[in-house]
Amino acid sequence: MANLIVIGSGFGGLGVAARLAARGHKVTLFEKRDKLGGRAYTYEMDGFTFDGGPTVITAPWLFEEIWELAGRKREDYFDLISLDPFYRIFDHNRRSFDYNSDHQFILEQIDRWNPADKEGYTRFIESTKEIFETGMALIDKPFLHITDMIKVAPDLIRLQSYRSVYGYVSQFVKDEFLRRCFSFHPLLIGGNPFDAASLYVLIHYLEREWGIHYARGGTGSIINAFERLLTELGVIIHTNAEVDEILVQGRKVTGVRMEDGMIHKADAVISNADVAWTYLNMIPQHARRFNNDRRIKSKKYSMSLFVIYFGTKRQYRDVGLAHHNIILSERYKGLLREIFSNGELPEDFSLYLHMPTLTDPSLAPAGGESFYVLSPVPHLGANIDWTVQAKPYRDAIMNFLEENYLPDLQANVVAEHYIDPLHFEGTLNSYLGSAFSVQPTLTQSAWFRPHNRSEDFDNLYFVGAGTHPGAGVPGVLASAKIVDELIGAPKEVVQPTRREQPSVQQVTA
Repeated sequence: MANLIVIGSGFGGLGVAARLAARGHKVTLFEKRDKLGGRAYTYEMDGFTFDGGPTVITAPWLFEEIWELAGRKREDYFDLISLDPFYRIFDHNRRSFDYNSDHQFILEQIDRWNPADKEGYTRFIESTKEIFETGMALIDKPFLHITDMIKVAPDLIRLQSYRSVYGYVSQFVKDEFLRRCFSFHPLLIGGNPFDAASLYVLIHYLEREWGIHYARGGTGSIINAFERLLTELGVIIHTNAEVDEILVQGRKVTGVRMEDGMIHKADAVISNADVAWTYLNMIPQHARRFNNDRRIKSKKYSMSLFVIYFGTKRQYRDVGLAHHNIILSERYKGLLREIFSNGELPEDFSLYLHMPTLTDPSLAPAGGESFYVLSPVPHLGANIDWTVQAKPYRDAIMNFLEENYLPDLQANVVAEHYIDPLHFEGTLNSYLGSAFSVQPTLTQSAWFRPHNRSEDFDNLYFVGAGTHPGAGVPGVLASAKIVDELIGAPKEVVQPTRREQPSVQQVTA
């Protein structure tokens, strides 16, 4: 039995802690904030519940695997509800496009925009099947050596991974709005559709194959389910407990030093904290021969986000919105260039509007509605003073929603909270306030991403958005599976069957 420490409690940290505890290891988890969740933190205000981060749940089998490893059933811990449509996508004239897993339905939607693109879309989906199968074969495999990359290079070249997602879609679809509808997915994992490797079109295929789901009670219900599972497995959970330093000796990490000075020893450390933040702030540079400051800072990092959580005292069931809504600006490439490359805060914006109370009214008081609206913005490498810009930017977004989608919105808002890039840096310990860590470009994917096992230390591991395979709930859960298999089961422990539940061990520092 190894004594393992997990830093951070996002989906990656929770997933790896559950897996390793189920195998028989002693696991201690440290979370900086007052409760678990990381980016999936839940806010509760005036009777409203707001999911802080991920709201699009795909690849449900990755959850099933964790519960099965622990000898349990996922459905005994939280419910998943299939959504239809997956998204409602609006152009700048408020004309909408829905899509789901029904190919004929999607063709009918395409027919409303450009009938000539129906045949092209069919060919696109057929082509993405092979990309999906190739990509999914890599998603839970570690890329620790250059030979791992060389082995898959021919497939990546054959599948045109050198193209961008937008460029790949454009081979098949000619209508500009439809191109946007089928190429926006990299934005869900921190990528620019004009730069993200075409390998990431597999997200669209994955959604069609297994659907998009909502966890009853919100994404926070999944975090609560993990907390219950971890306590049953004997994981010791510390909240309000920030790790200040990872202790190293040669090529080994020996434990962690907390912000209050207390030291906890470990046989291995798994960081679910931001990879760049971990290296730059938790390990002295002189101890890092490979991942030095220059190397870490030279990578391209994702955009940040501006998110407004708001609850209303009236309902908006008759304004044509769905559970997941994407509102695209008239501009697309220029807007993304300003955000990702120029470091400018555009005057216009494209938005993701989440309206979970359409599916689950329990997230708001009777007669109310719960929302969050998200806008991609530059990370803190841009010259933007968010202490000055946040309020005007908030006002611009809320005015836009009121004028175009939610009548009399601001007169009906009774609960509100917003976060900006300073939150991602200061609260979530994310380098540059990036919301998704390293961008998913071809030269920052697979072996080129920060590795799941550190190149500098034999027993330091990484899970989460910044390591392989990348951001998004499927990606971070897959990273937990990779690290679980790298560490493996204790030699003296047989793979567990359903076990008796130990007493709850939760500690609040």
